[in-house]
Amino acid sequence: MILNKFYLDELIKTALLEDINYCDVTTDYLIPESQQSDGNFTSKADGIVCGVEAALRVFELLDDTLKYEILKKDGDTVKKGDIILTLSGKTRALLKGERTALNLIQHMSGIATAANRYVKIVEGTKASIADTRKTLPGLRALQKYAVTTGGAKNHRFNLSDAAMLKDNHIDAAGGITKAITELRKKLGHMTKIEVETRDLDELREALDAKADIIMLDNMSPELMKQAVEITAGRAVLEASGGITDETLRAVAESGVDIISVGALTHSVKAFDISMYIK
Repeated sequence: MILNKFYLDELIKTALLEDINYCDVTTDYLIPESQQSDGNFTSKADGIVCGVEAALRVFELLDDTLKYEILKKDGDTVKKGDIILTLSGKTRALLKGERTALNLIQHMSGIATAANRYVKIVEGTKASIADTRKTLPGLRALQKYAVTTGGAKNHRFNLSDAAMLKDNHIDAAGGITKAITELRKKLGHMTKIEVETRDLDELREALDAKADIIMLDNMSPELMKQAVEITAGRAVLEASGGITDETLRAVAESGVDIISVGALTHSVKAFDISMYIK
């Protein structure tokens, strides 16, 4: 996945406008406009770095004379104390962009590190880790990019990507079979249908209705094993709901194809990175 530069610039401009507003009363009144400084981004933890170019772009938008060196690129493993990025430019720009740049790289590196940890937990099984649509408004592409940087995969980007029948859709439409039948009449040949199931009876109904993907929602690993046996390859099986570091391996060993984890984006811990100006 590659971040769209137009999207990234608009996102950063919005963040800078929110933070700087009319002026930075500390920096603008304290630091001479002509002053130059060097700085660096340093990792204060072990993990996967992500968002280096996003952080760099913050300073480029503030200072068109900026010089830099990228020492750790997106997807690289970093250790505590590693220098990720060096900067040389206008002191005012470095100070004004610091918080916005750190917010981006810390959040994205936190997601990439968590995704990488989950991917390693399921190594040796057929299961792949995927994210969800539980993203922060306006940051979806950024967060999903970080997920892939950590080695995991993306689920739907938006509601246009695929038809996904969740419990409320099914209840509102009058059942799984009726919902799939109606959708098949209108969907194009490129659009797949996924159905959320709450028990094995719903799984069987979704299989009979020829769903492309079936989500096993909040099922135990034992129940998932039964679902895998019943499905016998007739549909892609996705496990989701309440999955933690402690239960992830057991879920993967049940034989499911995909494990979607909302926590990758909605509650990930920021990765510890600091900016130091010399």
